[in-house]
Amino acid sequence: MNGRNPRQTEIDSICLLGFGEVGQTLAADLADTKLTAYDILFADDDSAPSRALKSSAVRKCDTAIEAAENCDLIISAVTAAEDLNAAESVAGAVSRGSYFLDLNSVAPHTKESAAKIIDSSGGRYVEGAVMSPIAPKRIASPMLLGGPHASEFKALAVSLGFSGATVYSERIGRASAAKMCRSIVVKGIESLLSESMLTARHYHVEEDVLESLGDLFPGIDWPELARYMMSRSIEHGTRRAEEMREVVATVADAGLAPLMSEACARRQEWAASFKNELRHETLTEMLDAMLSNANKSS
Repeated sequence: MNGRNPRQTEIDSICLLGFGEVGQTLAADLADTKLTAYDILFADDDSAPSRALKSSAVRKCDTAIEAAENCDLIISAVTAAEDLNAAESVAGAVSRGSYFLDLNSVAPHTKESAAKIIDSSGGRYVEGAVMSPIAPKRIASPMLLGGPHASEFKALAVSLGFSGATVYSERIGRASAAKMCRSIVVKGIESLLSESMLTARHYHVEEDVLESLGDLFPGIDWPELARYMMSRSIEHGTRRAEEMREVVATVADAGLAPLMSEACARRQEWAASFKNELRHETLTEMLDAMLSNANKSS
């Protein structure tokens, strides 16, 4: 563990663990700060994180330890399945008093475990739950902060550009519980629309279904929404399936049977096998291509 003044008043250096959609967005918005990054996919020069890094000023590191060493803030933005591994990977490099912002979409008990890893290493764990897609508002996206260090971290976060950050609870896990419950609805709608639209297209009734949804929920462009939500499942289905498995654990921890969330995880994982269909611009073209390929593989 590295030595550092525990009374931290500014953030001069930031480590990004994970260089996917969130990591890349934050790297661009934090460009005026000294940035290091590590992603397990950096080992593949042709991976999306490696390609994105080539147009970034972020310093690439070969290990998580190298990326995190002497940093004032470590931001973990990895897949749900890698949340604890990410925390463990930097435990030996966490500077005393430095902050660890965990933005990963995982169950409350997973955040609690990650907090123990970081806090026992001398760092200050802050739970983070991003409550919207990252693209529209980027670093200013609405974010719930949790844990005993959340209040002191907020001022530093806002100074960096996290203007949508709010302190939600001093208790680790509550912010993530809110995010997990939101995901039941958002990822569930994605999965329901995929299943509904693909089945409707098979019977050539998709236009009538969409029109009826417009009557029930007016003011929404349902064809556009359906294509957008289906494309999100296709593009990020693997990551979403991991998140929904954390949702399953969250629901089970509440003493409920996670029937809908288990099915959603399966549908999201299934959707990820159709990445080639993202090239289609219209909903009808996408549906036809997905149905054709689904029939070939069945």
